[in-house]
Amino acid sequence: MRVITANTHKKKMKSFVFPGQGAQFSGMGKDLYESNAEAKALFDKANDILGFEITKIMFEGTADELKQTKVTQPAVFLHSVITAICLGDKFQPDMVGGHSLGEFSALVAAGALSFEDGLRLVSARAQAMQKACETQPSTMAAIIGLDDETVERICAEVEAEGGVCVPANYNNPGQLVISGTVDAINAACEKLKAAGAKRALPLPVGGAFHSPLMQPAKDELQAAIESTEFHMPKCPVYQNVDGKAHTAPEEIKQNLIAQLTASVRWTQEVEAMLEAGATEFTECGPGKALQGMIAKIAKGVEGLVVRSATEL
Repeated sequence: MRVITANTHKKKMKSFVFPGQGAQFSGMGKDLYESNAEAKALFDKANDILGFEITKIMFEGTADELKQTKVTQPAVFLHSVITAICLGDKFQPDMVGGHSLGEFSALVAAGALSFEDGLRLVSARAQAMQKACETQPSTMAAIIGLDDETVERICAEVEAEGGVCVPANYNNPGQLVISGTVDAINAACEKLKAAGAKRALPLPVGGAFHSPLMQPAKDELQAAIESTEFHMPKCPVYQNVDGKAHTAPEEIKQNLIAQLTASVRWTQEVEAMLEAGATEFTECGPGKALQGMIAKIAKGVEGLVVRSATEL
């Protein structure tokens, strides 16, 4: 694990981060809709763009209704982006980043994508991923309490025996999510527990996100991304595929396309933000998952502020 030194920059550097799939909850966004005219207009526009009343599912839907991929991804995106917009002058990022789906939210918030184009791409991504999941039975599992190198080695061993088994989400030190075919993931979980993992938990997901099994979705999304206009963002956007800062629209596009089959290098992304001088992380969107991850990645960094947008 890399050692991160405390920030020595004089200026406070603000990072705004955006969550991915899994952060959704019934009632999400209802307070924004009812209290802010701009938020209401954007939610209503989203219903028109998507062709169904996503607000009804977000505000009143059951957990099962919200778990449908075609709903989950646009719902988390909408809550996240509209939260950032409603912050007004308080949204002054020096850098942004998002976890998986959250990268689209970050790009819209930073001005690299319009709200409308961002929503259309997220909807296309969700539907393409759903189709890929239905084509090949597959799953994911969270591995707790092992170092990354051990997880990577055992994934490679399992793959050599057949099937797909890859590191998918580097969430924080000691928590890595693996992704692949059902038999391969089950075999990996047994080997990882034998190697000392505290837990190896199969996740209630419909498929192997961020693995080669998402190649059909990647092919489908590539055409949509390449035909969409991207702009220079107002601040660096840290992207999942390499954990590094990007501002060139063409680079951002290619990284977004690659993201569907590549690992989410969230640990490396947060480390890079800290090294660039980040002193404040604000999570925009539902839940507190990213705050927990950042606190573990930045353990020992003095003076760091990690909070929710509701605390601004």
